[in-house]
Amino acid sequence: MRYVYFLKPLARFLLRALLFPKTILKKYNRFMEKIISTFDLEKALAVDGFEFVIGIDEAGRGPLAGPVVASAACLKNPQEIDALIEKHAELALVKDSKKLSEKQREKMFDFIQEHFFVGVGICNHETIDRINILEATFLAMKSALSDLRKKINYQDKQHIVVVDGNKEIPNLSYSQKAIVGGDGVSKTISAASIIAKVTRDRIMLEMDKRYPAYGFLKHKGYGTKIHMEALLAHGPCEIHRKSFAPVTRLVKKQK
Repeated sequence: MRYVYFLKPLARFLLRALLFPKTILKKYNRFMEKIISTFDLEKALAVDGFEFVIGIDEAGRGPLAGPVVASAACLKNPQEIDALIEKHAELALVKDSKKLSEKQREKMFDFIQEHFFVGVGICNHETIDRINILEATFLAMKSALSDLRKKINYQDKQHIVVVDGNKEIPNLSYSQKAIVGGDGVSKTISAASIIAKVTRDRIMLEMDKRYPAYGFLKHKGYGTKIHMEALLAHGPCEIHRKSFAPVTRLVKKQK
């Protein structure tokens, strides 16, 4: 009986989610929009003795074409967070890249490069097809960390990796934490999110020039209606992920 008061509201929530999924999703999105990315996590980890906090995020897990890109970001002067906040109002725009316009992301790309050490890792469509998208994402994240190490020497200092999502990077010799929704909570992960997104968008801009029939400039490889229509009309191009179901079905039909 002691669980009844807990189970009843949970049952009501689940029932509403089933009956009114769009309403529940809108409420969730409104709630998420109120969450502001801060340096609170970085400050808390500094109290725990971690001098450098490295944020990692990716862009491009879902698209049907192109690479997956990961970025690792770390403040250049983590001891001066408060001074940075006071001096630069632009920090308000260092948040989840999905909440920014393309113009805002491009602007913040340069700002982040100025105030953060940044590393980038890229896994192309061939690697994705060979080892699967999850493993390719982890590989891109490790490459981003390797790239970051070229720019900052943190070997003799306590450092920790905070990864956006619910999975830690396997076989990593760093202290790490997986943070669900991390790109909307931690400024360091937000910075990595923006770098990864802008880097991948620029790659897809070049791919649009190479394969103009698919409209990569508009959808960046995601499975939009325009993209699916182009796939049906022209079949997959070189950079399409042949291991992804919609592309696989088209390849089978062509055979």
